[in-house]
Amino acid sequence: MRALFRPLVALLGLALLATPLAAPAQAAQDRPAPRPAAKLPDGLALTPPMGFNNWNSTGCAIDEKMIRDTADLFVSTGLKDAGYEYVNVDDCWAAEKRDPLTGRLTHHPTRFPSGIKALADYVHSRGLKFGIYTSAGTETCARTMPGSLDHEEIDARTFADWGVDYLKYDNCHNQGRPALERYTAMRDALRATGRPIVYSLCEWGQNKPWEWGSDVGHLWRTTGDINDSWQSMLGLFKANAPLAGYAGPGRWNDPDMLEVGNGGMTDTEYRSHFSLWSIMAAPLLIGTDLRKATPRTLEILSNREVIAVDQDPLGIQARAVRGGNGQWVLTKPLAGGDIAVALFNESDRTATVGTTAAALGLPQRSGYVIRDLWRKQDSHTAGAISATLPAHATALYRIKKDADWRDTPPAAEAGLHLDSGAEGVPGAITPAGRTLTVKATAVNHGRTPLLAPRLRASAPEGWRMRALGPAAAPVLTTGKTLTARWRLTPPAGTPPGTAALSIALAYRTVGHGGMGRTAEETLIVPAPVPAGVTRLSDADWAWASNGYGPVERDMSNGGAKGGDGRPLTVNGVVYPKGLGTHAPVELVYYLGGRCTGLTTDVGVDDERDPREPEQGTVTAEIWADGVKRADSGLRTWRDPALPMSADLRGARYLRLVGTGGPDTTRYDRIDWAEPVLTCRTG
Repeated sequence: MRALFRPLVALLGLALLATPLAAPAQAAQDRPAPRPAAKLPDGLALTPPMGFNNWNSTGCAIDEKMIRDTADLFVSTGLKDAGYEYVNVDDCWAAEKRDPLTGRLTHHPTRFPSGIKALADYVHSRGLKFGIYTSAGTETCARTMPGSLDHEEIDARTFADWGVDYLKYDNCHNQGRPALERYTAMRDALRATGRPIVYSLCEWGQNKPWEWGSDVGHLWRTTGDINDSWQSMLGLFKANAPLAGYAGPGRWNDPDMLEVGNGGMTDTEYRSHFSLWSIMAAPLLIGTDLRKATPRTLEILSNREVIAVDQDPLGIQARAVRGGNGQWVLTKPLAGGDIAVALFNESDRTATVGTTAAALGLPQRSGYVIRDLWRKQDSHTAGAISATLPAHATALYRIKKDADWRDTPPAAEAGLHLDSGAEGVPGAITPAGRTLTVKATAVNHGRTPLLAPRLRASAPEGWRMRALGPAAAPVLTTGKTLTARWRLTPPAGTPPGTAALSIALAYRTVGHGGMGRTAEETLIVPAPVPAGVTRLSDADWAWASNGYGPVERDMSNGGAKGGDGRPLTVNGVVYPKGLGTHAPVELVYYLGGRCTGLTTDVGVDDERDPREPEQGTVTAEIWADGVKRADSGLRTWRDPALPMSADLRGARYLRLVGTGGPDTTRYDRIDWAEPVLTCRTG
């Protein structure tokens, strides 16, 4: 948990090793291995736990009122009826010291003045269950309260006396004691209480808990901590997905809590987050403050058909049958013979992601009924399962075993495609006064025809759109595609910003009347770069994708939130101006053919953990349209900043691209220091 506190953990460990206080660690080496013991009471967590944990939204800013309010909101918003049951308190709930008379943990006097038992009783009165947190160390990760190392029995008994139903057991300040020893000790202590308590092992996947966790707890973290960013969520998905074989009823892979609703991702990305966690049979622990949740957030979290995929009693985690080039197909067998299929577009561009019934191993039939779990619509397919998805979007389907395909309309797919202004540049970037080509497609995947299909495009108000050919057909039979094209031009002088472009497919079907599909893209009108000599951090980029948190101006890329960086510093040299990024990163600027060159110093920022000397390796590149004009080669945190320059004459677009080296992407903070862009007037 909490990468923020881990440097403090390691520093404490180094200090202990340097003093006589290291004796307990030596004693731990002499201690015999833990005795095998029976698992916790059977029958717990037969489906992935669902509930709430406050840490992602509040950290230590927690009190008993929020927990009571959350329990009330579970009931009033319908989340309880949708399956959410655990209301869990994370770090900072306890007093700084144990009770001097009993040795027990006790409640924080101002945050939880009524006591933890009273709070648990309130949660139980709402028909819900109560969860709590501690760490398998001497302190918790926030260092605000004692941990449970060597206090397992008394803490487990305290939790049971309070009526705790769920324990999250973290990994901070563990004194170097073996994970299996520490986590088994708490398992045995919980079991001895006789109270059924779901046991969550939060050791960040450091000791491969998927290999031993089913004998110790009910779920185990397979990853480091999540943060509210696309790259964080994506990284955790990729780490968790290959571990499908270890999951099952009562034993779950846990890629950390949900970030849905916390504001760092789009609704499209949050739907992907929720879809991927559900098809992976991951625990669904809401991490947003429900008192501030928007209707869209609640709509995502309350989708019962998606939740049913996560909570399916077979307890099988989805397996990836395809995962190359940013296009994922995941499939999960469901009780009763149905199958869930997720089509996931990882990439930053619109893409068509698809598979077939044969590729999924389905028996050969003339047709299959599929249900779109986000649109909540049934249709049938002759065998193709496909969707044209915007960047970072996911389609989630349920293929029904026994349904008669003749009772449903044909599956039709509508797609919107934009020609890019240059290789690698998103087609959604639409400079004022410049014309781009819009292509729309309609595909019939069903057995029965689409009758009189027609595609219509809706441009932003005031933009010019001209058809380049017919956009309709008399009929569209199985597997056939209707394609239409338009020329789209935003008027010269259109102010920078975004605008919506949509296409609509309308058609009739035999026995099901008129139907339709839509697709939409968000267009970006870029700001022109200033004339003359400009520090690039003072100019507006057209589009950005950053590996961790936002791109920062004139400071390093600190963390997940904007404005949390430090002065740009490479190998001890401080730079007042520049861009703080984190690999993988891509920045696009619209030049319009007006610029001549870019100079910048590039290196790995000094904001890193010096105790991890192999972390922090990057490559930086400068591209003009589709041509690479400069390449830094592999740079490490030990290297000084490298001067780079690029010829941009005639280029419409500038791309800054940063990638990680052969290690992980931790601390791959790339500084583009003192970047100077030279452009002509007119």
